[in-house]
Amino acid sequence: MQPDAISLVPPRGMRDFYPEDMGVRRRIFDAWRGAARSFGFVEYDACVVESLDLLKRKAGEEIGEQIYAFTDKSGRELALRPEMTPTLARMVAARQGSLSFPLKWTTIAQCFRYERMTRGRKREHYQWNLDIIGEASVLAEAEVIGAAYSALATLGLGPADVCTRFSSRAVLSDILRGMDIAPEHHQAVFLALDKRGKLPDEAIGDLLRGEGLSPAQVDRAFGILAIRTLDEASAVAGPQSAAVEDVRSFMAHLQAAGLSDAARFDLSVIRGLSYYTGIVFEGFDTAGSLRAVFGGGRYDDLLKTVGGRPATGVGLGFGDVVIAELLAERGLCQTGGEAAAIAVGYMSVNEQRAAARLAAALRKSGESVDLALSPERAKSFFSRAARNGSLRSVYVGPDDVSAGKCRIKDMRTRQETVAPLP
Repeated sequence: MQPDAISLVPPRGMRDFYPEDMGVRRRIFDAWRGAARSFGFVEYDACVVESLDLLKRKAGEEIGEQIYAFTDKSGRELALRPEMTPTLARMVAARQGSLSFPLKWTTIAQCFRYERMTRGRKREHYQWNLDIIGEASVLAEAEVIGAAYSALATLGLGPADVCTRFSSRAVLSDILRGMDIAPEHHQAVFLALDKRGKLPDEAIGDLLRGEGLSPAQVDRAFGILAIRTLDEASAVAGPQSAAVEDVRSFMAHLQAAGLSDAARFDLSVIRGLSYYTGIVFEGFDTAGSLRAVFGGGRYDDLLKTVGGRPATGVGLGFGDVVIAELLAERGLCQTGGEAAAIAVGYMSVNEQRAAARLAAALRKSGESVDLALSPERAKSFFSRAARNGSLRSVYVGPDDVSAGKCRIKDMRTRQETVAPLP
């Protein structure tokens, strides 16, 4: 009996990257790393498997339900990381006494979430993270957003393509206090209102009533989303709201960075993760056809909750799936070829060693060389070199070996240059 055929497609929501896919991924990663360097961030990395306890306590309700969790052979409860911030907090807390603050750290992390598949949403993705730990100034928020727009510019995009919407959890808390909703209910209100658009308002109202809010308080909570401007928010939060002043300072920093046209205040931006405490933001394509391109905010209590000393924190996460969709939509997915600069072939095994010595010499001089592994006819060799995108080619025949010279052909101009064989 024949065994069942093995599926040749990756598990649902996961991806394979063929060489042609790697060109786009490499272009995105290069833009991310270049922007991080230009803004003074240093790179770090971490294990992809984390403690389930850490992730469940530090992620929001929705993320907690999406964790890929398992028990290892020693009975430990572990998980594939759904995001990087809890891991970052753990790492910083572990060495908090020896680190110099503020930290500006960056990574490109592969993350996993078991969630419903839609356009721009996979169950596995790469995410560029920028985090600043130990800086209270809201200039930190402006810096990570500035780095995101620097990467977008490298990719051929700008404020005309991606708009950042921002709000503040702290301003929302001041507004809730102004509406006589007690602080112990604030987190539940944030998480409930963040579900608007995903759940009907009746279901969100049920969540709020289940939290203990009165019908009048539920109505006031929904009224938050009718606030359109920072001045309107300030009128409810009160004239002494330090959180409102932080948002004004943040807007001034964006203006100084030339990004005021790229961002707008939007109190409906709440973010589902429970650890955010201050300004939060999300970048969307201006056409509104995709999910968030990037998002993040301030998380000033996270280090303390993982066992570290209190420290301020600001982070940004920028995934590869949505930005690849946006680049394709804008016709910006073209990438430079990754073929070797020079292809080296030969007619028979008698010329193989000469060709290998030539390839070694060229590589030693800094060239990228694709050496044929077996003899082939000249026509086949040059056809393959052109198909693979090599810029130059060398075909070694018996006459070349006898003369001690070879001809290097420019594949675009067809001009040849004579060079000695080593």
